[in-house]
Amino acid sequence: MLNLKIITVGSLKESYLKDAVAEYTKRLSAFCNAEIVELKEYKLPDNPSQSEIAKALSEEAERISKAIPQKAYKIALCVEGKQLSSEELAAKIEEISQICGTVCLIIGSSHGISEALKASCDYKLSVSKLTFPHQLMRVMLLEIIYRAMNIIKGTKYHK
Repeated sequence: MLNLKIITVGSLKESYLKDAVAEYTKRLSAFCNAEIVELKEYKLPDNPSQSEIAKALSEEAERISKAIPQKAYKIALCVEGKQLSSEELAAKIEEISQICGTVCLIIGSSHGISEALKASCDYKLSVSKLTFPHQLMRVMLLEIIYRAMNIIKGTKYHK
C-alpha cells in the first residue's frame, strides 16, 4: 500500500477545515497510508522585508527537509508547477507508486516554499493559477488525491 505524507507549514484554526481534513484522511485510508505533518510557521512581522521572508522560508525548508522520509518521491505544491487533470494526476501517482513506496507532498507557508527546497523536489505541482486561502489548500489537496485514488481503483466517485 502506498504511503502518502503531506507536510504542511502552519496549522488549521477553523473547525470546519479540521473536520474536512479528518473526513478525507479517513476516506484515503481505504487506498493508502495517509499522514499529515504540521510544522510551525516561522513568525514574521506584519510587513516583512524580502530578506525576512527569505530567512523564514529557509528556516521552514530546514524543518520540512527533516520531516521528509528517506527515498520518498517529493512533490512541491507551487504556482510554477505543472497543472494536471485529475486523470493525469492519477496516472502520475500510479507511476510513482511503481517506483517508490512513499509520496511526500509539501505545502509551504503563506509565503510559499524556498527555491532550494523546490529544486530538491522530484516534481512541482500547481493546483491552479488561482489564489486560494493557504489553510484551504490542505483540504483541496486531500480531495484531489482522494479523487485520483478513486480513478486509479476505478470507482464511481470520479465522473
